[in-house]
Amino acid sequence: MKEKRLQLVEEFIQEKGTASLDELCEHFNVSKNTIRRDINKILENGTIQKVYGGVTTTSDRLIPFENRDHSNQEEKQIIGEIAAGYIEEDEIIFIDSGTTTRNIIEFLPKGIKVTLLTNSLDIINAAATLENINLIIIGNNYKRKTKSFVGMDDSNTIDKYNVNKAFMAATGVSISHGLTNSDLLEYEIKKRIVSKTEDIFLLADQSKYDKSTLLTYCPLEDVSTIVTAQPLSEEYTAFCEEHNIQIATK
Repeated sequence: MKEKRLQLVEEFIQEKGTASLDELCEHFNVSKNTIRRDINKILENGTIQKVYGGVTTTSDRLIPFENRDHSNQEEKQIIGEIAAGYIEEDEIIFIDSGTTTRNIIEFLPKGIKVTLLTNSLDIINAAATLENINLIIIGNNYKRKTKSFVGMDDSNTIDKYNVNKAFMAATGVSISHGLTNSDLLEYEIKKRIVSKTEDIFLLADQSKYDKSTLLTYCPLEDVSTIVTAQPLSEEYTAFCEEHNIQIATK
């Protein structure tokens, strides 16, 4: 219950930009002490900051999904093209929802036969006309805000599949907090997928690094390959060398 409220409080602040303590108390029907504790917890993620009488989002750390598609688009297409090159015939793959991962489909080798698991509406639409792709949809509730399906009636649905490679998105990426997102239902799907996958590919443009949100679904050291269009910083490069993480770039 507390984790769900923290998620909702953070989303409320991000959507409004700025919120007062009184406004938060009234909206969530909790005391000021409770809201202060929630805010102190969310502050650890760096996605909000305190202002007089309330809190505000930290600039563009969390861009609304409908606007993300237009930011860093060239970089995202390059990342999608690189990632597509790692997909091999007859593999079972998962492609996460996101404006970077969605670019993979257009760069798939022509006619390649794969089984594709996804919870992304964009990827479902792109793959639906490709007869060589066996499409399996994960999630039973549509979330318009992120164009993704979330939640599962049967929590063991994903466990039935031996996923070879997972191409994952993240709202924030950091060495200390790993791969993070803010939605509890999306988190459950992401966490189950990475626990079942042989190779985890992280697809994130440079705007996502050194940021974190409420929920960590995968430690950074568990990633097999980081796909990037730009060189990583010395800190991340050293981390990858230490943990045998491949850096895939052009």
